[in-house]
Amino acid sequence: MTADSDRKLKVYRDRIDRIDTDILGLMHDRLKAARSIAEIKATLDEPAYYRPEREAQVLARLRERNQAVHHGLLDDDSLLSLFREILSITRGLEAELSVSVLGPPGTYTEAAARHHFGSTISVVDFPTIAEVFKATEAGQTDFAVVPIENSTEGGVSGTLDRLVTTPLIICSEINLRILHNLLGKGDRPDRVVKIYAHTQSLGQCQRWLHRHCPHAELIPVSSNAEAARIASEDGDTAAIASSTAAERYGLKLLAANIADEPANTTRFLVLSSHSAPPSGQDKTSLLLSCRSRPGALLHLLNPLLDEQIDMTKIESRPSRVKLWDYLFFIDIVGHQDEEHVSRALERLKVEAGLFKNLGSYSVSR
Repeated sequence: MTADSDRKLKVYRDRIDRIDTDILGLMHDRLKAARSIAEIKATLDEPAYYRPEREAQVLARLRERNQAVHHGLLDDDSLLSLFREILSITRGLEAELSVSVLGPPGTYTEAAARHHFGSTISVVDFPTIAEVFKATEAGQTDFAVVPIENSTEGGVSGTLDRLVTTPLIICSEINLRILHNLLGKGDRPDRVVKIYAHTQSLGQCQRWLHRHCPHAELIPVSSNAEAARIASEDGDTAAIASSTAAERYGLKLLAANIADEPANTTRFLVLSSHSAPPSGQDKTSLLLSCRSRPGALLHLLNPLLDEQIDMTKIESRPSRVKLWDYLFFIDIVGHQDEEHVSRALERLKVEAGLFKNLGSYSVSR
């Protein structure tokens, strides 16, 4: 390295040191402001230490400014990851939030929770989706994070069924890119005798598995982290799971990114006992059933058409009340507090055989 290069590097390194010092000072200022907010909230009867609509607004504003003023030198994913962690650290000064997830440690649900809330949370894992719901319903945890649908395999039945009866309200959503890996203690995928994974993951990787592991027995289990735990105890088996699970359970990477669809994404819901105010870019989830009459579904959806409300999802599930009777899970654009959405919901209550508002919440960014 020349003396001139060394001098130029020192100039920029010194500049970075000064910038880091400024960032540290600003972070302390932010934490002091958060402490003052915490003191005010402590005087309230029901303080809300996590405000999903407020955090969504903060992230949206920063992303817009990043593009408009700073010309996107920092990409959106990096920007959101950075500020989600800053929000998490700041929120942790007010109160430590507890979040129930599907276990054991190392599941995609845990990854979704940490992606959304940041690292300053207490994660409590449970063996089934039903128990994840129950923990938050009973007040053991502040929030529940559960998978609701996958871009390849569709709805997650365990979550859909629990939404029918739970008193919890959806307050946020998370879209997480899922990178499936084949993990094991061996060296070659074609020598694997059994492959463990969640049913949805087996479906998301079925073409790859057919090509590369045609003779392996595919065994569904409660979660991919559980699959990794099982594979860690048997050299002839493998698991479909995340790289985090590989590290946690001491498994080798036999094959990376084995999902049949490269954009494989799972949507998760965040549920709590409190509703979320409008953020400015929201959706509302509903559970409906039709009355028994000709054109029932058309009549049911007419209020949405009349109020010019966009429906982004509709999915049917057996009601389990009587044969060939169905419930409809519907997502619409807008918040229940918006005037036109409120009018439509009032009409839906009258038109539907069963009406349940599952919650209004900010759209995942």
